[in-house]
Amino acid sequence: MKNHWMKAKWAGLITVLMVFLSGCGKNHLSALRPAGEVGQEQFNLMVLSIIIMLLVVVVVTVLFTIAVAKNRRSKKGEDFVPKDVATNHTLEIIWTSIPIILLIILTVPTVYLVFKQADTSASVTDDGEVNSEENVINVRAYQYWWEFEYPTEQVVTSQEMVVPTDEKVYFNLMGVDVKHSFWVPAAGGKMDTNIDGINSFYLVFDEDSAQESDRLFYGKCAELCGPSHALMDFKVQALPAEEYDQWLADMQAVEEPVQASSEDAQAGEEIFADSCMGCHATTPTGSGAMGPNLTNFADRELIAGYLEHNEENLQEWIRDPESLKPGNKMTGAYDLSDEEIEAVSAYLMELSVEEGSGDVEALEESRQANTSDGEGSEDEEESSENDEEEGN
Repeated sequence: MKNHWMKAKWAGLITVLMVFLSGCGKNHLSALRPAGEVGQEQFNLMVLSIIIMLLVVVVVTVLFTIAVAKNRRSKKGEDFVPKDVATNHTLEIIWTSIPIILLIILTVPTVYLVFKQADTSASVTDDGEVNSEENVINVRAYQYWWEFEYPTEQVVTSQEMVVPTDEKVYFNLMGVDVKHSFWVPAAGGKMDTNIDGINSFYLVFDEDSAQESDRLFYGKCAELCGPSHALMDFKVQALPAEEYDQWLADMQAVEEPVQASSEDAQAGEEIFADSCMGCHATTPTGSGAMGPNLTNFADRELIAGYLEHNEENLQEWIRDPESLKPGNKMTGAYDLSDEEIEAVSAYLMELSVEEGSGDVEALEESRQANTSDGEGSEDEEESSENDEEEGN
């Protein structure tokens, strides 16, 4: 008896702990603490479905309990036979209609949000070009890292994405090697990055939630893509519109790789040019490289997507990437001594983009120029069509 009581007590304790722990979550990582319009809409839909489920469970449990309590043998006797309601049309209509009504209540907002959140028409112009008036980011997923391209501004970065708050950000998702899945839990649901097509959707990052999370949200790959799938993380920095534009302008201002200052870094720059430059760019242009863009590597929060950003971890990553991220494409691509690794790490730690170095006005002018080019091409097409009609 004592053993049974102990087992029941532990089972009860574990159940209570699981209930409380299920409510734990950080607002930069948890889908249960939405940080934007899309995430909030999806969360509300989830709450609605849970309410409907609990309503059904409560009603069925109450009816079952009443039926059992009223029809006990001690009250009705051994010869009691319950009334046959199999042909009661009223009851059949009631218990057929109720599930249909509940499904309609859940279906209407679900279908509405599916079409609403799938509408990315604003991200492209009538001729299929990127709409420079909207925030558009092309996302490329590799084993096991992420590339983020800002096509209007012609800026490329990797591993850490920067977005504006309180504005729609449109994502065009592509997979390069195998299928991955782009997911920022706090901002909204995941979407696959296919190698044979482009998936598009949008997210909104709320300013208040960004402040609560120190302007950092975590993203992950949500599709099993290889041995290091669990380590395929990235970060999202959510900034006010003004700071976002300044960041883009700062990145645009980098036309040449940062020149190394220290003696070790200068030696590392030469080694990097010989052994690493074929895969890694150090200017924020040119998408589709074989390795992550390293223009602002020294400004990042993490190394390899999950390691603390310091020189010791960087050297360990360069020395033996396979032990830290099994199956990565960097393994075996170079052969460096410990001294060369230290020099390269010293150089990478100097790859920083100076804050405030970019011209925001020039950024706006380039956006307007892209808009004018798009409108101009449309006018030219209309003019040529009119000429053809007149000729006919």
